[in-house]
Amino acid sequence: MASTQKTKRPNIFVRLGRFFKKSWSELKKVSWPNFKTVCKNTGVVLLVVLFFLAIVLASDQLFALLLRLVAPQG
Repeated sequence: MASTQKTKRPNIFVRLGRFFKKSWSELKKVSWPNFKTVCKNTGVVLLVVLFFLAIVLASDQLFALLLRLVAPQG
Protein backbone atom coordinates (compact mmCIF):
# COMPACT_ATOMS: atom_id res chain seq x y z
CA MET A 1 0.00 0.00 0.00
CA ALA A 2 1.23 3.44 -0.86
CA SER A 3 1.75 5.69 2.09
CA THR A 4 -0.06 9.02 1.96
CA GLN A 5 2.11 10.89 4.44
CA LYS A 6 2.58 14.60 3.99
CA THR A 7 6.12 15.84 3.91
CA LYS A 8 6.68 17.92 7.02
CA ARG A 9 7.48 21.59 6.32
CA PRO A 10 10.03 23.40 8.45
CA ASN A 11 8.62 25.87 10.96
CA ILE A 12 7.95 29.49 10.08
CA PHE A 13 11.21 30.80 11.53
CA VAL A 14 13.35 28.43 9.45
CA ARG A 15 11.44 29.40 6.31
CA LEU A 16 11.75 33.13 7.10
CA GLY A 17 15.47 32.71 7.72
CA ARG A 18 15.92 31.00 4.36
CA PHE A 19 13.87 33.71 2.65
CA PHE A 20 15.96 36.55 4.08
CA LYS A 21 19.21 34.72 3.35
CA LYS A 22 18.22 34.22 -0.30
CA SER A 23 16.96 37.80 -0.57
CA TRP A 24 20.24 39.20 0.79
CA SER A 25 22.16 37.00 -1.63
CA GLU A 26 20.14 38.37 -4.56
CA LEU A 27 20.53 41.98 -3.41
CA LYS A 28 24.32 41.57 -3.47
CA LYS A 29 24.09 40.63 -7.18
CA VAL A 30 22.26 43.83 -8.15
CA SER A 31 24.23 46.47 -9.99
CA TRP A 32 23.16 49.67 -8.28
CA PRO A 33 23.25 53.01 -10.16
CA ASN A 34 25.58 55.75 -9.02
CA PHE A 35 24.34 59.00 -7.48
CA LYS A 36 24.67 61.00 -10.71
CA THR A 37 22.47 58.54 -12.60
CA VAL A 38 19.86 58.55 -9.84
CA CYS A 39 19.72 62.35 -9.84
CA LYS A 40 19.44 62.47 -13.63
CA ASN A 41 16.62 59.91 -13.71
CA THR A 42 14.81 61.68 -10.86
CA GLY A 43 14.98 64.94 -12.81
CA VAL A 44 13.54 63.27 -15.90
CA VAL A 45 10.67 61.80 -13.88
CA LEU A 46 9.89 65.15 -12.27
CA LEU A 47 9.88 66.91 -15.65
CA VAL A 48 7.51 64.33 -17.13
CA VAL A 49 5.19 64.61 -14.12
CA LEU A 50 5.16 68.41 -14.36
CA PHE A 51 4.50 68.23 -18.11
CA PHE A 52 1.47 65.98 -17.64
CA LEU A 53 0.31 68.07 -14.68
CA ALA A 54 0.26 71.12 -16.96
CA ILE A 55 -1.71 69.19 -19.60
CA VAL A 56 -4.30 67.97 -17.09
CA LEU A 57 -4.71 71.40 -15.50
CA ALA A 58 -5.05 73.10 -18.89
CA SER A 59 -7.65 70.60 -20.09
CA ASP A 60 -9.54 70.97 -16.78
CA GLN A 61 -9.67 74.73 -17.20
CA LEU A 62 -10.74 74.36 -20.83
CA PHE A 63 -13.57 71.97 -19.94
CA ALA A 64 -14.68 74.25 -17.08
CA LEU A 65 -14.80 77.20 -19.50
CA LEU A 66 -16.78 75.17 -22.05
CA LEU A 67 -19.19 74.05 -19.36
CA ARG A 68 -19.75 77.66 -18.25
CA LEU A 69 -20.45 78.65 -21.86
CA VAL A 70 -22.88 75.82 -22.47
CA ALA A 71 -24.76 76.00 -19.17
CA PRO A 72 -24.44 79.46 -17.66
CA GLN A 73 -25.43 79.77 -14.04
CA GLY A 74 -27.68 82.50 -12.83
